Amino acid sequence: MDGGTLCTIGELARRTGLTVKTIRFYSERGIVVPAERTAGGYRLYGADAVARLALVRTLRELGVGLDAIRQVVERELTLSEVAAQHAAALEVQIGVLRLRRTVLAAAARRRPTPEEMERMHRLARLTETERERLIEEFLEAVFGGLEGGAPRCSMKPELPGDPTEEQVEAWVELAELALDPGFRASVRRGAEEHAADGVSCPPRPGVVAIARDYAEQALASGIAPESSEADEIVAALTADCARSLRRPDDRELHRLVLRRWSAANDVRRDRYLYLLSLINGWSAPERLAPALDWSVAALRSRVAA
Repeated sequence: MDGGTLCTIGELARRTGLTVKTIRFYSERGIVVPAERTAGGYRLYGADAVARLALVRTLRELGVGLDAIRQVVERELTLSEVAAQHAAALEVQIGVLRLRRTVLAAAARRRPTPEEMERMHRLARLTETERERLIEEFLEAVFGGLEGGAPRCSMKPELPGDPTEEQVEAWVELAELALDPGFRASVRRGAEEHAADGVSCPPRPGVVAIARDYAEQALASGIAPESSEADEIVAALTADCARSLRRPDDRELHRLVLRRWSAANDVRRDRYLYLLSLINGWSAPERLAPALDWSVAALRSRVAA
């Protein structure tokens, strides 16, 4: 079809691969306008109609709406402007789809109740302000009013603006932990134990850190907590705890550190810190549970004896 030749809508359909019905629809929407009509009222299209319909088809396959397409073909908007607007809209849609996929994948693994499913979805959709409010309320509940520099910053998740699916799923689980009254009470007990002696909150400083260091050495050497080989390790461990707390190394101290270790030995704490590392992009922390299990078993067997 040369520049001066007109074609019928049927011929245009054959050339473009579109149906007559689709081309008629585009004509009625003003996207591709007939060059003229026959005496009988039939549409005739010029050479530019093929190129215009090819552009329309491409934009429609990319998901661009008809109003935007009409503005492009009428040159009210440039292709670059429409592409930028549509890319931004798709970015939002992708984020929503990623969020839905994350919640559904987590639900498939966890087999939640309908109520749990609704809570997971609600937590995943929280705004940045709502997430911050939830975490601040959790940190205030477990550390509020305590002296000793409670580590709020070190336990605060910062979900990035474009999180991965793993980070979104980690956030949902961490938020569920932060809302769990049992977990809050456990963290609060540990914080109060340490604040009572002016020692910074667990898990790192003080008797918990001391237990971790000694127990890790024992575990690496394969020393059982109740064995005679552990006697020397336990003696050095309690001596260091006594120095840290500025107390005599006696049965009262032993009962005190057992309470501290038991309070800190909550697998949910290890899980919280692991999820926190995923969200914040930190290196995964070492688990405290194995070292504290060993320390509690070693000292408890000697206190009982």
